[in-house]
Amino acid sequence: MVKWIDLFTRDRYVHVVEDSINHCIKEKGLLVYAYVIMPSHLHMIVGTKGQPINEIIRDLKKSTAKKIIDTINEPGESRKDWLLETFSFLANKSKRHTNYKVWKDGFHPKITDRTKKLEAAFNYIHYNPIEAGYVKEEHHWVHSSANAYLDHGTCNIQITKWFYTNLVLKCRIKSF
Repeated sequence: MVKWIDLFTRDRYVHVVEDSINHCIKEKGLLVYAYVIMPSHLHMIVGTKGQPINEIIRDLKKSTAKKIIDTINEPGESRKDWLLETFSFLANKSKRHTNYKVWKDGFHPKITDRTKKLEAAFNYIHYNPIEAGYVKEEHHWVHSSANAYLDHGTCNIQITKWFYTNLVLKCRIKSF
């Protein structure tokens, strides 16, 4: 999220991101092993079934940006004017955006090909809400895959549990 705007304090925007990620999982071959959606950003450990990951993330950011702007324009957003003005101002400063800029530029994945690095990334992602002081245990944060890794736990994004796969995991850690 640009300027670390706390957009995801409202569930309507979290649902936009969750729905878009689930669409990319179903239609584009995105694999999500872990994620957390924080008030101003998100982290994911992702892979792909074949399509280049940078294309999937590009499409994800583009579609969620449009849907977020549409959602801001729905009734009930008290910050509507400020959000649209901020996103518009940032788009005007950018050569790549015409109307609104919602996401930070770029995609800079880190290749994680060792189990210890992957475990550290999982812990970092799932511990984020605790570090920020929002919850006392990872699985208490609703917008995270932490609960899905507990027995019979679930989450809102269709994750691929990494310890159930026979894939050589070369996952990418992404912070938007």
